[in-house]
Amino acid sequence: MPLRISDLLARPGLHLALTYDVPQELLSRTIEAATVSDLLVPGKWLQGGELLMTIGLLLPMEPASCRAYVRDVAEGGAACLALGLGQGLPYQEAPQPLVTAAEEAGLPLLTVPDEVPFIAVTKAVFDARATEQREVLHRAFATQRRLTAAAATSDGLQPMLAEWTAATGVGATVLDPLGRQLAAAEQEPGTALEHARDLVERVAARGLRGSASSTVGGRQLEVQPLGARRLRGLLLLTGRPDDAARSVVPGLISLLSLELERRHLRDEPERRRRSALLSELLADEDLAADRARDMLASVGLSAERVRAVVVEAAPVAGPRGGGGSAARTGLSEGAAQEMAADLALAMPGGLVRVSGGPGAAPGPLIEAVVGEELDIHAVLGRFAPNCPAGIGPASAPEAVRVSLRQATGLLAVSRTSGTPAEARQSEAARLLLDLGDRRTLHGYADTVLGPLDLADGGEELIATLAAWLETGGAWDATSRRLGVHRHTVRNRLDKAMDLTGRRLDDPDDRFDLWLATRIRRGGAPSPGAR
Repeated sequence: MPLRISDLLARPGLHLALTYDVPQELLSRTIEAATVSDLLVPGKWLQGGELLMTIGLLLPMEPASCRAYVRDVAEGGAACLALGLGQGLPYQEAPQPLVTAAEEAGLPLLTVPDEVPFIAVTKAVFDARATEQREVLHRAFATQRRLTAAAATSDGLQPMLAEWTAATGVGATVLDPLGRQLAAAEQEPGTALEHARDLVERVAARGLRGSASSTVGGRQLEVQPLGARRLRGLLLLTGRPDDAARSVVPGLISLLSLELERRHLRDEPERRRRSALLSELLADEDLAADRARDMLASVGLSAERVRAVVVEAAPVAGPRGGGGSAARTGLSEGAAQEMAADLALAMPGGLVRVSGGPGAAPGPLIEAVVGEELDIHAVLGRFAPNCPAGIGPASAPEAVRVSLRQATGLLAVSRTSGTPAEARQSEAARLLLDLGDRRTLHGYADTVLGPLDLADGGEELIATLAAWLETGGAWDATSRRLGVHRHTVRNRLDKAMDLTGRRLDDPDDRFDLWLATRIRRGGAPSPGAR
């Protein structure tokens, strides 16, 4: 227990006394140390929490001077002031101006009798502090032993958290890397996890590289990463640990990390089974629909439509393939398996495997089948950042081989763009335009549409042309989209064709016009664009 002023007053042999009726809250102040000074301005030599002892050798007794002295001591952070009394000393009792000044400032003023040397008070303070430190160590060791014993159980997460909260009064929750609760022990169950979502996201994004803390609604929230070489989970602490509990936090993190690593190894056979199931699913060219759905349902993947995802286990240097192929470094088979395990954790059903990949790939390929509704971009951003990835189109389970083939084909696009490439209907042109040199593309568009840019009402002509091309040449649909009569649409397009010298019934002209309007719709190139 911390040493308080009231404890020091009650200590036998010291015979310390109060000089005025000190309120109880002031007597509850903690004493951190004891020091002696007869300086008139000792405040700048204090650090806070001291019992400052003086014999008042230089202290003048004018009320104003006493108030200035007491104010300096209080502003220096002293917990209380003690005046030594006795024969041969300046004072045999506390002078009234000093007592009045201390009471006005709310600074407890004690007296030390003649028979008690200051060194005895100093020893008493430091003995009490040493006892407090020993108690902190004993409580820390006892808590650590309880945690270690709990870690030895078959499923140690919940027992460890229960022991921690019982010993410290601080709530604890273990989450997986996606922020999903695995185990919890709270003194006051509530919405701590909801309040800590931002902290959890921040720490999870940084992996094992740091922690975060904040105070919400008067409660301290702290998030620590768990894991050895890779992020396996997160620890959320709810409450403010005291010194003993704080010293045990590193041990708690180590034990929880070991338990999560043990779980990871324990799940390896299940991951192998799922990998084999995926291989079986992809190997059968004539897979029946019922058989495909049964295979996916056996691992908890019951989506009506699924898609394939292929990740190249080799980080790219940056957007547009900066640095060339030499900037890419293939990951080892073991690292690819670790990444596959992370992806399996984030994908409901966890149907993931590692394959050798084509000869052009600098590293192993990670192949997965996921439900159509999964936010695969968020998963890849968390667990496979900067890795080339292809995302196949949604398909029926029995046709997932086709989705996988398309996803694999998109790896080259992803290597160049620096982002995951997704196969969607009507997206092929967008992918090609994204890969093209922006200045060259806009130069092409300017060449085709330049005559309209120079004409009166050119923007209106280009907008009408783009709408007509996007509706597949449907006059009524174009007029409804633009809110004008179909004859107006026809008149505008006739004028546009006259200005450009193109014909809407010519396939080549129509393609040139469509491509030019699509380039314009993508926006002007930035000053630094290629």
